[in-house]
Amino acid sequence: MPATPAVPDGKRPTLADVAARAGVSTALVSIVMRGAKGAGAATRERVLEAAREIGYRPDARARLLRSHRSRLLGVQFGLQHPFHSDLVEGIYAAAEPAGYQIALSAVAAGRGEQRAVETLLDDRCEALILLGPQAPAARLAELAGQLPVVSVARRLRPAVPGLEVVRTADDEGARQAVDHLVALGHRDIAHIDGGRAPGAADRRRGYRTAMNRHGLGGHIRILPGGLTEEDGAAAARVLAAARPRPTAVMAFNDRCATGVLDTFLRSGVAVPGDISVVGFDDTHLARLAHIDLTTVGQDISRLAGLAVDRAVARLEGRPEGRLEGRLEGDEIPAGEQVIAPRLVVRGTTAPPR
Repeated sequence: MPATPAVPDGKRPTLADVAARAGVSTALVSIVMRGAKGAGAATRERVLEAAREIGYRPDARARLLRSHRSRLLGVQFGLQHPFHSDLVEGIYAAAEPAGYQIALSAVAAGRGEQRAVETLLDDRCEALILLGPQAPAARLAELAGQLPVVSVARRLRPAVPGLEVVRTADDEGARQAVDHLVALGHRDIAHIDGGRAPGAADRRRGYRTAMNRHGLGGHIRILPGGLTEEDGAAAARVLAAARPRPTAVMAFNDRCATGVLDTFLRSGVAVPGDISVVGFDDTHLARLAHIDLTTVGQDISRLAGLAVDRAVARLEGRPEGRLEGRLEGDEIPAGEQVIAPRLVVRGTTAPPR
């Protein structure tokens, strides 16, 4: 093979660099990289070996843009939410076999949803998957008028025209948690609320419905809370000082429940001996051995798979997509997929003393 100058440090190898290394024309390298006809087997192998030696990788993004497709699904997610991290992992697993790549844009303390979405639009994403969006319905409708949009883990009433929704039946999950605690013998069961977070209203309603169904309406106790460990800790301090203290508590999510566990530990309140604790989401956090949290599990792989399927179906002219997950007895608008949750029993719940 003819000797050629090394590619300068920090410079991305180009087709011309591969051609110089292999001793062929740039046009022939392009044929090989596209897998097109026109190159013999020996030449093809020589070009590919040269590409490996200098670390050349085809620019898939540029090729797609030349074809007027990006094949990018933009995902907006909350940087601080373990549930969103688990969903992103599932979205990657579903998107790549479908021939699509993922572009991520985070929502953080100093970076709002509008900026996160604008970045994805600037990247020429063909569809958006929004995890737990809190934007007004009017803004979601505006986006859905521009490109396919899938909202994950947020119930929207009334439905937003053109917007796909994939979510868990949050009210059913809360009912499962209360049913489990009542079956253990608990009657005084508190709920730490999620405020205005997506899913909070449904979980709150499910808790109330289940308590009333068990004849425990007089024991309903809803404390202000939120999505974070700090929110759970603040509510737990109130519960630890309460007299009488409830024997069980259902937290809005696993992060909130983790804050509850930490505060009870520091306060000398035994879990589950003095009080049982249930979370929601079944994130990787709940599965840690030293937390071992009883929680309501969301089917993350199914939620992620449906979100990708709905986005791809819209892009490829299959508006029906993969229809599944509809719960009987619930009025579900067209374009909305609702997945049943499941209770995962671990070490933070037990019969009351």
